[in-house]
Order: sequence, then C-alpha cells, then structure tokens
Amino acid sequence: MTAEPQRIDLLITHGLLVTMDRERRVITDGALAIAGDRILDVGKTHALQSKYQPRRLIDASEKVITPGFINGHVHCTGEPLTKGFVPDDTPFEENVFEWLCPIYAAHEPDDEYLSALLIAIEMLKTGTTCFLEAGTVRFVDHVVRALTEVGIRARIGRWVWDIPPEPRVYRQTTDEAIRHLEETLQQFRRRANGRIQAWSMIIGHTTCSDALMRAAKQLADEYEVGLNMHMSPAAMDPQGFLERTGHRPIEHLAALEVLDRNVVLVHMVHVDDNELRLVKQKEAHIVHCPTTALKVAYGVTQIGKFPEMLAMGINVALGCDGSNAANSMDMLRATYLAAGLFKDARRDPTMIPAETALEMATLNGAKALLLENEIGSLEAGKKADIVLFDRARPEWVPLHNVANALVYSADGRSVDTVIVDGNIVVENGRCTRVDERDIYQRAQRAGQAIVARTGLPRRMKWPVI
Repeated sequence: MTAEPQRIDLLITHGLLVTMDRERRVITDGALAIAGDRILDVGKTHALQSKYQPRRLIDASEKVITPGFINGHVHCTGEPLTKGFVPDDTPFEENVFEWLCPIYAAHEPDDEYLSALLIAIEMLKTGTTCFLEAGTVRFVDHVVRALTEVGIRARIGRWVWDIPPEPRVYRQTTDEAIRHLEETLQQFRRRANGRIQAWSMIIGHTTCSDALMRAAKQLADEYEVGLNMHMSPAAMDPQGFLERTGHRPIEHLAALEVLDRNVVLVHMVHVDDNELRLVKQKEAHIVHCPTTALKVAYGVTQIGKFPEMLAMGINVALGCDGSNAANSMDMLRATYLAAGLFKDARRDPTMIPAETALEMATLNGAKALLLENEIGSLEAGKKADIVLFDRARPEWVPLHNVANALVYSADGRSVDTVIVDGNIVVENGRCTRVDERDIYQRAQRAGQAIVARTGLPRRMKWPVI
C-alpha cells in the first residue's frame, strides 16, 4: 500500500540547486520541501513530488536556487539615506570623522527606521537573507521594528565607544557604553522568531578603552552571542595601538583575552603574519569588504593577506559595508571582487576560485555569525533561507558552470524570489511585505533633510543646473 504524501507548506521543483552542502552538490531538476521555517528535504524533483503534498508549489524550471547570502558587515543606519553624498576622493580619516560621523549624528529615530527599511529591501532584492550590523545603530527599537517588518534575518547592535568626544550625541563614558551594551542585549535577545538578535558590538578602531573591550567580550560570553568590531582597514589602527600599548591591535586583543571564536573582526587589511597566527589560534573570524577597500583606497590589492588567511584555515566571510563606502549592498558584486582582485594583484589565476568566493558569501558568513547549523546551505534541518535567480536573462545564457555564472556573470538584478524563515519576502523581484515605492519617496525626502541638517557642503564636481 502506497503511503499518503506528507503535507508540507511549500515545494519548490525543477530548479538547478546549488546546495553548498558538505559535498557541494549541484542538483539538476532539483527540489526543496519546506515545512514551517525549515527545509525538510532536498533532492530530485521526481523523488520529492511523490513524497509531499504542498500547500503551495513553485515551479523553478528556469531558476537557479542558492542559499541566501550572508552579508557580514552592514551599516544599516547612518548611510543609506545619504548614499553617495560623501565624495569619493576623501582619505580614510576625513571620510570617517569629517563626513560620516556628522551624518550619523544628524539622524532622528524615524530616519533610522526608514534607513533600515531601505537597506534591508536592497539586500533582500539582491539575494541577501541575513546580515551582521556594524554596531552603528542609535535607536535600536526603531531599527528592529523595520527589520521585523521587511522580514530579513539580522544580528544588530548599538553604537558603542568611550574615547572620542565627538559627535556629542555619541559621547559616552566607559560605564555608559557598557550599560548601553547590556541594555541592548537584554531588550533584543530574541525577536521575530529569532531572526533578529542583538550582539555585543563596539565600533573598534582606536575608539574603545581596554575596559570597554573586556566588558564587551564578557557580555558576549554571558549572553551567548558574538562580539563584532572594525579593525585595521587603514594604517591608523596599528599605529594607534602601537603608540598606546606597544603592540599591534590583534596582539593587544589577544593579551586582553578578547580574541576568541565568537569574535568578528571587520576589514583587517593592515595586518601582519603574527596577528594572523593569533586569529587562527583563537578561531576568530574575519570579514573582508572588497568593495569598500577599493573605493576608500585601503591598499587591499597591495598588502591584503586574504589568500593567506584562507590558506591558513581562518574563517573569512564577505561584507558590503556602508552606503558611502561600498555604496552597493549586492553581495554578488562583493563576491566577484573577492574572486578577482588577488588573481590580478598576484598575477595568479588560482587565487580565490569562484567556488571559494561563494563559500565566503554563504557558509563562512554563517559560521562568523555563529549560525553554521542554521543557515548557509540548502540542507534538511536548516532554516529555509533561499534565493531563486531567474535564468531567462542574457547574463545567465548559456549556463555551463553555475559557480562561474554566479560569481562572474550574474548579479543581484536577476533575483526573482527570496524566502526567509520559510516566508516569501520577495516575489517576482518585488518585496511582499512593504510598499517599496512609498519607502523610496520617503527616503529621498529624508536624505535631503539629513544633509541639510549636517551643514556639510555638496562637493559635486559637475554643475547641476
């Protein structure tokens, strides 16, 4: 007697599945069975069709199906509403302290809400289903509300430092900064079925005292979350640590017992071999932001050690950074650069193959966010965070090698459907939960108002008449 098909919520059939599983299987005429917020089964269409009776069926005959991308570094407020306003010829310190800090300080609660909505829409529509915020949120409740509404997965945190006196709205004593950390961790421990969670986050660079860094690590351990910080994109960080402590930044973090397997270090361009040995020994994670490195001129192609990090077995994920740094939240653009930059810089085409770059955008990102058992691949038991790309586009035709096509040919514009936690949040290229057009109009008005409040000059090189 034939068994009755099992009732499930969603069955996706006839797709080309890039599973990113342990064997890195690519399944032709593949199918995914989804029950609730998780993947129940993965296999050939004919096998799954006979086993399951779905409430909804998606025919993915002309689709490439991947896990959702994981963006390991995003400034989800402060910059989306001023995207492209900061001139692209500003040195790092001027960029951060003379432009970005005043812009962040001019944001009101509704601006941060709208900013988070806007950037989450951009990420979802280009295939990112989960991201790690940069710790640059001021009004955390407004940001959490926005991210919950749009349906994305995120790890977020508040702007915390205790050394810089300016901007005044971010001035904090060490005790205040620690209190802000703990309050955020308590209040936003688990939201939206666990999709949204606070992490222990500090700005990093040379902005945090030893006491604050120690406390941030202790709180991360206590609340069983990660600790996230910027470090060494430019020479100012190692120079600052050497002047203050006599040690390079990662050496100092190790001495403070801050460096650990739940720590994410973002940028990490100006590093030496001993620092990398410490990162490897302590099993910390690194996020490479290639789009930002090129625009802000970090020197990544000249001194960057990302191929060496990967060869050492260090977990290196990818990030897109801010809307006045990378300016784009399309993870496939970052993946393309990750695969290509060091081929040219080293004159070696074996540097960071396309397959490795895709691992950085999926599995490595999941591991950095302490979610390797939940997301990053299409496997039974994992969360249903899934992206369907439309193959009926010129960049996808003809299709011979799907890894090469994803990294070198396609970009986020071919994303058709996005599923997060089993929910369809993008369908036919449009967000399902929010009114995109209304948000774009509001974002334009809010961005112009923020720029006016800062008093910063409009430094366009071309006349606007």
